[in-house]
Amino acid sequence: MTDPNFDFDLIVIGAGYGGFDAAKHARLKGLKVAIIESGEMGGTCVNKGCVPSKALLAASGKVRELANYDHLAKFGIHASPVRFERSKIADHANNLVSNVRENLTKTLKRSGVEIISGFGRIEGNQKVGVRDNNGIDRIFTCKNTVLATGSSPFVPPGITLDNRTVFTSDEAVKLEWLPRWIAIIGSGYIGLEFADVYTALGCEVTMIEAMENIMPTFDPDITKIAKKNLIQSRDIDTKSNVLATKITPGCPVKIELTDAKSREVIENLEVDGVLVATGRIPNSKNLNLDSVGIETVKGYIPIDDQMRVINGEKIIPNVWAVGDVTGKLMLAHTAAAQGTIAVDNICGENIEINYRSIPAATFTHPEISSVGLSETDAKEIAIKESFTLGVVKSYFKANSKALAELESDGILKLLFNKDSGKVLGAHIFGMHAADLIQEIANAISRNQDVIQLATEVHTHPTLSEVVEVAYKQAASQVK
Repeated sequence: MTDPNFDFDLIVIGAGYGGFDAAKHARLKGLKVAIIESGEMGGTCVNKGCVPSKALLAASGKVRELANYDHLAKFGIHASPVRFERSKIADHANNLVSNVRENLTKTLKRSGVEIISGFGRIEGNQKVGVRDNNGIDRIFTCKNTVLATGSSPFVPPGITLDNRTVFTSDEAVKLEWLPRWIAIIGSGYIGLEFADVYTALGCEVTMIEAMENIMPTFDPDITKIAKKNLIQSRDIDTKSNVLATKITPGCPVKIELTDAKSREVIENLEVDGVLVATGRIPNSKNLNLDSVGIETVKGYIPIDDQMRVINGEKIIPNVWAVGDVTGKLMLAHTAAAQGTIAVDNICGENIEINYRSIPAATFTHPEISSVGLSETDAKEIAIKESFTLGVVKSYFKANSKALAELESDGILKLLFNKDSGKVLGAHIFGMHAADLIQEIANAISRNQDVIQLATEVHTHPTLSEVVEVAYKQAASQVK
């Protein structure tokens, strides 16, 4: 399919998971491909996100498990006081990053993708410019362009970073030190995961949330049990409905807290460190998007479900976008799926993504996961589409494997259409929730109903039987 009229059939700007999968898949399709990256290959996930944070969670999770003397005593195990070396835990994360990044780079090179270092931008229709670190500028022609430039941590006004005492997840994954008392601004998945790491390693944590309730983006039933296990049972103080309007780095770090409603200063804190975990913003600046008529929406590049960049109803020809910069589900595996779909459509297919079937997970101990609709959204759709919403709950305390592990504090909430039996969504808290959610995600992807799913045999004794029980409960309610 190589077109001799262009330098490349496809140029991908950004080598995170979205860009990586787009470039790799394009080579499998026979396209001549280049990928442009201004930083480290692998993007946020490999270098500053999913990969190093999961390494930290794995190591700190072992520390937590070994230090839970009461839990171990129930098995008849009596452990000595746990010792750990912060630097070696950090090395574990750094080494994993290096290995994954190296493997990703080798994969692209072996497949024949040309890797170009520098800052990529659009230079008009079917042209891409690259400026390297030496200031040398080059222009390439390409039949299609995929924008996969990712996102960066959002830092609210009034917060000053020094990347040592006040920092974002970009620095936190390096685990260069352990503050005795750390404030975490935000109680989303990033804040929860790092609270898990820090408390396991002996830090005192204060979690500050601007919304009325802690964990505002999670299902209320999941939040209730998760708060009990992940926050209230640990050395974590929480403050909700307050804004950190001013944070000054130093020793100590000074935090000014303001009531979210009255906007009056209500408290001043002095802590050893602050992690700012207030979400992420798209990397869409300096891409020269105007040159082809692209208008961002709150910084995000608008796309349709085929990954084509759009401006209102108008499709921008030959330009596609994937990953965090699009503002859809800001997850690495979403970006990867988008990258593959974009290339398939570049090659003449007509494939659309189903965001409802893409799961999300928070890798705390225990884990949280979800897929599909929230209960609130499901209720609204049920009214709009005139069907009866079904909600069932399956509990880990009735599961033999969970009981054997003494990890029975868990719940699965399943949402389904009582008229058709179709699965609409699920929310899980408990041991291995991140793995359990995939089965339900697959059911949504395949548009399966609970009548079919209830007949599938699950291995006993396994945690997967929690899902089986939910399916059978749901099937009994289908009209």
